[in-house]
Amino acid sequence: MADPASYRPAPGTIPTGPGVYRFSDAEGRVVYVGKAVNLRQRLSSYFADPAALHFRTQTMVRTAAAVDWTLVRNELEALQLEYTWIKQYDPRFNIKYRDDKSYPWVAVTWGEEFPRVYVGRGPKRKQNRYYGPYAQAWAIRQTLDSLLRVFPMRSCTQGVFNSAKSSGRPCLFGYIGKCAAPCVGRVNAEDHRALVEGVCEFLAGRTAGLIKRLETEMFVASAKQEFERAGVLRDQLGALKQASEQNAIVLGDGTDADVVALATDPLEVAIQVFHVRDGRIRGERAWVAERSDDADEGELLEQFLLQLYGDTAQSVPPLVLLPRLPATGEVLSQLLTEERGTKVRLRVPKRGDKAALLETAGRNAADVLALHKLRRSSDLSTRSRALEELQVALDLPQAPLRIECYDISHTQGTEVVASMVVFEDGLARKSEYRRFVIRTVEGSNDVGAMREVITRRFRRLLEERADAEQIDGPLLIDPTTGAPRKFAYLPALVVVDGGAPQVSAAARAMADLGIADVALCGLAKRLEEVWLPTQEYPLILPRASEALYLLQRVRDEAHRFAITHHRGRRSAAMLDSVLDNVAGLGELRRKALLKYFGSLRKLRKASIAELAEVPGIGPATAAAIFAALAAQEPELGVNLATGEVIQD
Repeated sequence: MADPASYRPAPGTIPTGPGVYRFSDAEGRVVYVGKAVNLRQRLSSYFADPAALHFRTQTMVRTAAAVDWTLVRNELEALQLEYTWIKQYDPRFNIKYRDDKSYPWVAVTWGEEFPRVYVGRGPKRKQNRYYGPYAQAWAIRQTLDSLLRVFPMRSCTQGVFNSAKSSGRPCLFGYIGKCAAPCVGRVNAEDHRALVEGVCEFLAGRTAGLIKRLETEMFVASAKQEFERAGVLRDQLGALKQASEQNAIVLGDGTDADVVALATDPLEVAIQVFHVRDGRIRGERAWVAERSDDADEGELLEQFLLQLYGDTAQSVPPLVLLPRLPATGEVLSQLLTEERGTKVRLRVPKRGDKAALLETAGRNAADVLALHKLRRSSDLSTRSRALEELQVALDLPQAPLRIECYDISHTQGTEVVASMVVFEDGLARKSEYRRFVIRTVEGSNDVGAMREVITRRFRRLLEERADAEQIDGPLLIDPTTGAPRKFAYLPALVVVDGGAPQVSAAARAMADLGIADVALCGLAKRLEEVWLPTQEYPLILPRASEALYLLQRVRDEAHRFAITHHRGRRSAAMLDSVLDNVAGLGELRRKALLKYFGSLRKLRKASIAELAEVPGIGPATAAAIFAALAAQEPELGVNLATGEVIQD
């Protein structure tokens, strides 16, 4: 690998204007393309201290052997040139969004004399029109089956078409009414093109006009007493409505939009897109990519939109809904407008149906990322490699087959809780998870709480060992109940969520109890640094290492488990404060209210009759609850299941 200093441009030679730059390797292949408003400032960052760079960025600058740039006039030209070069050179270090599935699309061969419609996958041709992609092939095939009853355009291959044309007999679809049979001259090219336009309008989401036109023709035919034609139009209208109703309406205003959401972690990003046409979700797709640098969500969305809309201009909708706008939002909107030919808006919805749909897309993105990680972690060879790398990195005598991770959660020192999650052989063992409630004054901060929870956990270990020695019984099984002892297992590695202060607190707690045969480390969130109790500086694992990936999964699971416990206790405390003065309302009844309504806002909107329907709540108690809630009018509600504030 080359030393970045060997090809660093001389000071003052890099211009300060906007432009696009390329890093190339020793053989001249472009390995990375980027853009910048200030080229000098951006390129100088690549030649700074390598330890401060993202792992993939470090690898890129060491792989490269030269850097060159092109000046442009403004950000729009920079965005266009960057996209052009990425398509031309396909640089290995630029982020590439890939999905793990092949999604089908519907193609119409618009350039042919008698266009055909078909469902396909793979590369696209310029002279065709494409719609989708769609989630399931069977669903779009079913829709096309209904659609061909209304607009019987050609759907056969060129070979079948030529064979029917030479024999003078149409194929089966021509006999059953699903094809107008242009192969035998039943319809001319102009009339067949009208059928094709009807199919394209439907696939593009413009169904309202089609339905209205068919209804008008049906009524006209009926008025002229052409009942046979009116019956055919009625059947076509029913088939069209059936095809259009297969997707539920998600946007009542009939908007054409793409809804883009993402979920990220320090190593990967998942993108979920809903393609909404005429207010209905016509297709959806998900991508997962490795993060190539420390770009924020706005930069990730910009890179994704350039890739998504780069190949087919007709797929750009007039509206793109995003969780946040990129810094180049106006420039990106202008570029997409040029691609589409009409105005394209980028928006961040704050309320209503669009915000709810964006939230749904966000949950799907999170699920896609979680599923991707689960598939990765379920691979035996990958888990084995992660444990081996962890053993080498932490200088352990053997691979840490049992890992315990601890995290603290609180709200400004109140409702302090801790979590303990367990991974065995690289997989979560949820039956071994434990929760702790911190009630001491010393545990009101992260460091004190960490010391307390580690002390309590290993004190229980020593107590259960002592009990087993007293009765000369099995260490891991309680002979009285026959159940496994909760804390009798000794971990090979303890991981704490935090940096040097949390690791020091855990180390002191273990030393005070005489625990010397358990390894300890901490994982700090900001830079994903691994802190060891005996070292002054953190250990930096490669971003692509399976060992770091395993530590992150363990840490993230401990954080999730802790925050869930904390939110539940905080929500219960808030409910208690609201209903504290209601006579006869004990803990069990409050839990019943929490389970039945789910949020304070819903609880506040409930009538006395609805409150009385809760198990254990009679009419008198319901009236007292109603009066207590009416006396308080907070502006925001709180979800009692998650503890999150609910906004209209």
